[in-house]
Amino acid sequence: MCNILQVRWTISPKTSPQPWIACSGCGSPRPFRSSGKIRLNANGKRLDAWLIYKCIDCDKTWNRTLFERKATHDLAPSTLEALQRSDPDWVRAREFDLDGLKRKAKRIDEPPDVVIRKEALQAPIDWTMLEIGIAVVFAPNLRLDRLLASELAISRSRLQALGDGGKLKAYPDHSAFLRRRAKDGARIVLDLSDATDRQAIGEAAADSERS
Repeated sequence: MCNILQVRWTISPKTSPQPWIACSGCGSPRPFRSSGKIRLNANGKRLDAWLIYKCIDCDKTWNRTLFERKATHDLAPSTLEALQRSDPDWVRAREFDLDGLKRKAKRIDEPPDVVIRKEALQAPIDWTMLEIGIAVVFAPNLRLDRLLASELAISRSRLQALGDGGKLKAYPDHSAFLRRRAKDGARIVLDLSDATDRQAIGEAAADSERS
């Protein structure tokens, strides 16, 4: 008989990274947030594209260069369409391009707020093991121990004790995995056979209303 409560958490950051840029309105560097809007400029058959950011304090804009003088025939039709209508999914991928942002700004804030969709895949009545599969598109700036403590309503010290006692494991396994970011494809397995609050933890693990 299977004794594993199996759930999947799909995690999405709420807020995209915010680069710190010298703001002409404030007179000093400030964090800028994406407006979600693309600005295009056509010069013959070549195209410039920027993602528009705004200072979080005064709304001054900063145009983050995506490319310059790009031949239109080098762009896939789907990309050109996404640029023209500021497609939210296409823009979001650019917003979370940390390598690209690091070429523009020395400091980038990554807010830790996330949205979590939880789904119970297998829920036997007499389960004793909890397995959490994690799916992310953009890795959130959120340590695994903070995520688990928040969503399971247990302390980080208890999580550490479970790990030290071999009752909390991660796959793939990494050293100090509890202090690392939650990664796509990771599996967390907790042995809660001795836990008196097992049912409460299981309900929290599968309840999307908590997020």
